[in-house]
Amino acid sequence: MTTAREGDTVTIDFTVKKDDGTIVGNTQQDGPQTITLGGGEIFPPIEAALTGMEEGEQKTVELACENGFGPRRPELIIDIPRANLPAEMAPQPGMGLQAQAPTGQPINLVIIEVGDDSVKADGNHPLAGETLTFDITLREVKAAA
Repeated sequence: MTTAREGDTVTIDFTVKKDDGTIVGNTQQDGPQTITLGGGEIFPPIEAALTGMEEGEQKTVELACENGFGPRRPELIIDIPRANLPAEMAPQPGMGLQAQAPTGQPINLVIIEVGDDSVKADGNHPLAGETLTFDITLREVKAAA
């Protein structure tokens, strides 16, 4: 059997679940994913778990929020005056917005509350603050050249 090492290209199947068992991602629809170990394409603890695995091997890895999407940050929940929204917009909770940070970088927001004069929007990643469990199967290893 071929063992995955840094620099190798590996093909994996995975399912990602929150602590309550809710599945938040998997490869069932889009098919297996291909990554290069050591390329920084996935969370480092997942990459570390894949290194040394053999083709066909399965592993479960728990990813604390600090190693994933980070903790929830209250400062990323902001109030936006309705006057700053497009006039034709009818904001609803769950609706996405894109804003610009003071640095000019785009920020994705989700409306969480709608008031008469403002909306409250959350800039945290939807999985921030979550511990995630990855069930991984290593399908194929292509050795680095």
